[in-house]
Amino acid sequence: MTSDGIKVIITGSTGMVGEGVLLVCLENPAVSNVLIINRKPLGITHPKLKEIIHEDFHDLTPVVEQLAGYDACFFCLGISSVGVKIEKYRKVTYDLTMHFGETVSRLNPGMVFIYVSGAGTDGTEQGKVEWARIKGKTENDLRKLSFRKVYGYRPGFIKPVKGQKKAHSFYTYINWFLPIGRKLSPDYFNTMEELGLSMIRLVRHDYPRETVYGKDIAILAQENNNQ
Repeated sequence: MTSDGIKVIITGSTGMVGEGVLLVCLENPAVSNVLIINRKPLGITHPKLKEIIHEDFHDLTPVVEQLAGYDACFFCLGISSVGVKIEKYRKVTYDLTMHFGETVSRLNPGMVFIYVSGAGTDGTEQGKVEWARIKGKTENDLRKLSFRKVYGYRPGFIKPVKGQKKAHSFYTYINWFLPIGRKLSPDYFNTMEELGLSMIRLVRHDYPRETVYGKDIAILAQENNNQ
């Protein structure tokens, strides 16, 4: 990271989490440059923003030169396990993520890589739920790469940030529950602003826990605001 600000790659910006993290980064003065990689245009323009349109994330050869020179990657790309055959889920969740991680770690060995795995991820890789084991293996194997730090993010409910277009409609009806849910189960309730700010904080200063839960996210976001 230079004095000019944080340079970050964000994947999955056509989804709810990636879009929210992107909007937070674009508004934050600590972030100077944002690169997003999508299969189709997102439709957002901003002085900080550069977008690469690339179809096959399993083959980054055509765009690899554009992935160098970044301080962090906020990896928000993923699919739901619901109704998806486990082979496809593994190909997207593990194979694609590891290929991307291996590529950017080689180009940016001092990078901080944040992988949004989500609540329920099984870091032991021994549980009965296969999708959770795959997520856990992805977290674990990313940590074997030559990044400065790798953090596995395991949020639950995330309240969208203002201006989001990719947020699920049901959030409109349950956002009121956030203060109650946070008191009852602080590891499972966050705002999208907290998610993005906490990621920025981890690029600026390391954190002793590599697995980051909802309570950690709230603490890190507050620390970022206090800096």
